[in-house]
Amino acid sequence: MLSPLLRPLFLLSALTCSLYAQDAAALWAGKVQPLFDVQCVKCHGPIEQKSGLELDTPEAVLKGGDEGPAVVPGKPEESRLYQYLAADADPHMPPKKQLTDAERAVVHEWITALSAPPAAAEKPEPRVFPSVTTAIDTLLSESWQQRGITPAPPLSDAAWCRRIYLDLAGRIPTAAEVTSFLQQPAETRRAPLVDQLLASDAFAIHMRELWDVLLMGRGKRGNADDRRQHGWHTFLEHAFRTNRPWHDTVRALLSGRPDKPENTGASWFLYERRNEHQQIAEAVAPIVYGTRIDCAQCHDHPLAREIKQAHYWGLVAAYNRSKNVDGTALVAESATGGFINFTNLKKESQPAVITLLSGRSVAEDRPAGDSKEQDRDDLYVDPAAKARVPKFSRREAFALAATQDNPLLARAFVNRTWEILTGRGIVHPADEMNARNVPSHPALLDWLAQDFAASGYDVRRLIRGIALSKACALTAGDAPPDSFAATPERPLTAEQIARSWLIAAGLPPDDDTLRKATVAALPDVLPRDYNATFQQAQFLTNSPALSAILQPAEGNTAARLAALSDALSRARAAFTATLGREPDAAELQHATVFLNNRPADPAASIRDFLWALLTCAEFLTAPR
Repeated sequence: MLSPLLRPLFLLSALTCSLYAQDAAALWAGKVQPLFDVQCVKCHGPIEQKSGLELDTPEAVLKGGDEGPAVVPGKPEESRLYQYLAADADPHMPPKKQLTDAERAVVHEWITALSAPPAAAEKPEPRVFPSVTTAIDTLLSESWQQRGITPAPPLSDAAWCRRIYLDLAGRIPTAAEVTSFLQQPAETRRAPLVDQLLASDAFAIHMRELWDVLLMGRGKRGNADDRRQHGWHTFLEHAFRTNRPWHDTVRALLSGRPDKPENTGASWFLYERRNEHQQIAEAVAPIVYGTRIDCAQCHDHPLAREIKQAHYWGLVAAYNRSKNVDGTALVAESATGGFINFTNLKKESQPAVITLLSGRSVAEDRPAGDSKEQDRDDLYVDPAAKARVPKFSRREAFALAATQDNPLLARAFVNRTWEILTGRGIVHPADEMNARNVPSHPALLDWLAQDFAASGYDVRRLIRGIALSKACALTAGDAPPDSFAATPERPLTAEQIARSWLIAAGLPPDDDTLRKATVAALPDVLPRDYNATFQQAQFLTNSPALSAILQPAEGNTAARLAALSDALSRARAAFTATLGREPDAAELQHATVFLNNRPADPAASIRDFLWALLTCAEFLTAPR
């Protein structure tokens, strides 16, 4: 069950059993809240409360303001909130703008749907499932039934095999790997393949590539080489290769101490940010809280009222004693200083105290009055060390607090992992897991997060459970994206594309030249919105690195196709090698015409045809 400290963060996910009927809760989350955020909350929210009225949460709306209740549940015509929206209302809201009829209708519908608070219900016992996969399939199926959604048909075994290789190994399977998989008993072949891939080096490398970008960003040119040379890549790969508990991995990178072999390289998370303590704080928040806190730098978060300015500056204080040691990858920490104040919108000065979103604080004595601390050798574990470690380390104290008794840590990783494997978080966007973005499946997120923490933060167990679930085994369809009842279009990462191009071309998937060129052209990982650029179009149509792998050479795909006697055979073989399927009748007809178009230069026709298949949307997205 959720900690009492976290219940305010997920108020709307519990509305169905507290304040409103289900339809009112859905209307608020899906229509009313986004409308009020744009039109009302600037003057009636956490920052400013004109007329004593706040309109950023259902509770605040029902509470009303200086004039009394703003809403009469079930009666919009008697509700001031709705009356003031009329074109001829006096006063009129918003003051200088008229809502459209459709927007006013949304408010009318929501107030109509409001009901009196139901009788308090006993909290249900936590549900028990025999496996992560069973929990996911059961809770998703119940959700689809409640919403009247029919899930899309399942993927074929061959398409599922392609998807699972992409998700866990970062590349498409070879033809031999697909054949081997399909030769296994149909009823039992999926779980062994998932287990095999989770234990592979390819999995560790693929997860390192993903989390390198999620934790650090792509960065500037040369950053990848620095990260590799200073052990950051090795640190991440080792964590996933050994299935290191996630909270241990996070504690290591937050502390930034090479105190044992497996933590060598972890300090690069801090070091690369070059003593920019606010950048460090902003990078840490999504890891330990699941949400960005950038908006709380100058004031409390204008929409997510649980995120305070004190949280932002407290997180800065956790790291503002840290300083890079030049010529190394080490980050030292002072035992004194770093006591800062921040000023809120009321011009009040407040001390920055390390406080987590869960409400837990890190206790620390502050110097009284104008007294100054003395930085002495006896305050350090080893005064002669190149990167000195204080006996009381703010970094370590915060790292411990953030990875012990912090339910948000598990929720953040579960939600991000779900996004990696399905294309969308249970809370979307995945790095905005706060009161303004309610989970699409609250019970599912709660169960997965609690199970993940109870398992000792077992990364492979979680990924295995999701990978074998219905959520990762459906074709495309018209179901709402937040239902997970169909597979959405999901662009592959540059690393997945480069390795898959090499596999399709009949080459080993370790060409660093192609990988670097593809990363430079297609740097996005899990973008909120995918928008192709002109430069990307140029790369996909005129890349020397891609052209090089499509030249006929002994044993590669281009040479194998050239050895076939007719265009029909070449077309079928090209589709199988690249897309892992047979062409349909129309595709076969067009392909045959194309391949026959240049009889004097069949190698060029084969190259261009393969190029077209390797850069089509079907190849560049996850199987659906």
